[in-house]
Amino acid sequence: MKALILVGGYGTRLRPLTLSVPKPLVEFCNKPILLHQVEALVKAGVDHVVLAVSYMSELLEREMRVQEQRLGIRISLSHEKEPLGTAGPLALARELLNVDNEPFFVLNSDVICDFPFKDLLQFHRHHGKEGTIVVTRVEEPSKYGVVVFETDSGRIHRFVEKPQVFVSNKINAGMYIFNPSMLSRIQLRPTSIEKEIFPVMAEEGHLYAMELQGFWMDIGQPKDFLTGMCMYLQSLRQQAPDKLRTGPGFLGNVLVDPTAQIGENCTIGPNVTIGAGVVVEDGVRIKRCTVLKGSRVRSHSWLESCIVGWSSSVGQWVSGENYSVRKYLDLRCGTELLWLSISFTLHLWHQT
Repeated sequence: MKALILVGGYGTRLRPLTLSVPKPLVEFCNKPILLHQVEALVKAGVDHVVLAVSYMSELLEREMRVQEQRLGIRISLSHEKEPLGTAGPLALARELLNVDNEPFFVLNSDVICDFPFKDLLQFHRHHGKEGTIVVTRVEEPSKYGVVVFETDSGRIHRFVEKPQVFVSNKINAGMYIFNPSMLSRIQLRPTSIEKEIFPVMAEEGHLYAMELQGFWMDIGQPKDFLTGMCMYLQSLRQQAPDKLRTGPGFLGNVLVDPTAQIGENCTIGPNVTIGAGVVVEDGVRIKRCTVLKGSRVRSHSWLESCIVGWSSSVGQWVSGENYSVRKYLDLRCGTELLWLSISFTLHLWHQT
């Protein structure tokens, strides 16, 4: 089986992390976002993954060659010379996807969930039509474009953009499976699969919906990245609790790479991910944060709802909430050398 993952975006919502690293390679819970998806696809029987790339494609290709060998699969790159939207990349990769009569998966690269690919394939084969999309329930459907479908069969009737009266509380979750015949619907030009292709397929009775069970999050921006981290760690608590760190000083769901060093009298958690080679010095308090590999958090600092980028340094006695550090943070001498996400606010306290 084959799969295509849309990884061609610039990742602007997740800056500053994506200024030097393509978003699919940003670690989410100590593993690149892309690998969460690729490994789940491999478990479902996929042996050929196509990446629709443009931004920093060299870095993606280098990393994927390593994963290709490790996973024993084929990984191809389909290069966009111009932005092709969410449907155009399928036309660009037509020759790779349309080599047999087997269905293929399509994913947005921002999605994190339990990835029910085996169930999706079974559901798709059962109804026998051209396409199936995964949908997920939301609490405030008026903020989204919703999917209206038959509960029993899953057949989609229509899509409604930000409804002001209730028609559905299910939205597109960014995961699909299609028969190769669907590719004939798409021309090689910038095209929106959601606005131009799906409505026609639904009208013709060729598009079905399967509702996702469990958590789901689009982690394409910092606040959702951290919310998705909390959801993922809770899922890990239920499915593989032995992977979480426990013991004195650890509260709730905490994921720590084995190579990280944690000092004395620290309180870590709940909802914290600490990456490879991270050093957390004595007396540090960390809550609802991701600390990426190679970083150092110096003694007696306090962090909450933060993303600390690779090989960054957080100085002594720093107190911070709701910010993203890409390089260096040290207030001991009144110096602030920060890369900040524009959507974040910065609250700092300096103990003299």
